[in-house]
Amino acid sequence: MKFTLLGKDRESEARLGLIETDHGQIRTPIFMPVGTVGSVKGVYHRDLNEDIKAQIILGNTYHLYLRPGLDILRAAGGVHKFTSWEKPVLTDSGGFQVFSLAQSRKITEEGCIFQSHIDGSRHIFTPENNVDTQRVIGADIIMALDECCPGDADRRYAEKSLRLTQRWLERCLRRFDETEPLYGYSQTFFPIVQGCVYPDLRREAAEHAVSFDREGYAIGGLAVGEPTEKMYQMIEVLHPILPKDKPRYLMGVGTPSNLLEAIARGVDMFDCVMPTRNGRNAMLFTSEGTIHIRNRKWAEDFSPLDPNGTSFVDKQYTKAYLRHLFISREMLAAQIASQHNLAFYLNLVEQAREHIAAGDFLRWKDEMVRKLDNRL
Repeated sequence: MKFTLLGKDRESEARLGLIETDHGQIRTPIFMPVGTVGSVKGVYHRDLNEDIKAQIILGNTYHLYLRPGLDILRAAGGVHKFTSWEKPVLTDSGGFQVFSLAQSRKITEEGCIFQSHIDGSRHIFTPENNVDTQRVIGADIIMALDECCPGDADRRYAEKSLRLTQRWLERCLRRFDETEPLYGYSQTFFPIVQGCVYPDLRREAAEHAVSFDREGYAIGGLAVGEPTEKMYQMIEVLHPILPKDKPRYLMGVGTPSNLLEAIARGVDMFDCVMPTRNGRNAMLFTSEGTIHIRNRKWAEDFSPLDPNGTSFVDKQYTKAYLRHLFISREMLAAQIASQHNLAFYLNLVEQAREHIAAGDFLRWKDEMVRKLDNRL
């Protein structure tokens, strides 16, 4: 993987960049739709490519490991061939899912022992076999196995968790460096910077991760229960430590406003289930604010979903029709809302890139945040 820093905003830390992988280029800042089990819920690849204009999607190691399983993924030739997705893929190591979804789990120095949420079977993720698993999945960018520390953890727990994450990172890196990709294209490894909401732990974690000189770095353990301002503060703490010539990936974040505020603080990559999950639950993100489309007020509103929207569904369907579909429990409702929200997110980061290039990102960002936080 190669990252080229193409430019910077005059009044903020917002950056323009280009990531080059064997499966294609990614213009940053970028949002990555979440394809947890190898699919972005309810959205065709055709629409991801042509309408939403996704440049990279995210898969999850925990879910893909459990189902369809490594034997099938290896036989298929990796996740790209299995899913017929030709653009880049990033895999989360599955640490967060182990801690949030597994029926029971036990964290040891060796790794994390857990029970499948599907059938209760017992498994273990170690730093070594987690790297091996992501090699088999075949993502272009793979992540370190870490312990996801709760946002409200006390300092003693946060420090203990960070020490374990650091030791696991060193083991992950050794395994990654002694193994090779399986399918004829390169893979890149990102360390994850943890440390909860404690600035000194975040600094230490970043310095430790940077010492290994990798192609990019992830910021984990944010948007997990801590106040939003604390999240922004931690990004600011990390900004002078993380290399300026490497991409920065803020994991699991977040709302449209979160994205813009983090871009202003120097973040390049994002993922979140919010566009599709909220879409399935009748919440639309628009250029004027959020809409709960089940509300009675939209029943006779025959205007587009978003008058400034760029998606096919924005031009094709009205608020009244989409509300009707939700009230009727028609599966098309979730598909339309998901496609709309993903297109909105991808268009938002595209606009961010344009305003960074124009040099007026900060003024545009402040105006957009005021709109995006409206409830319509």
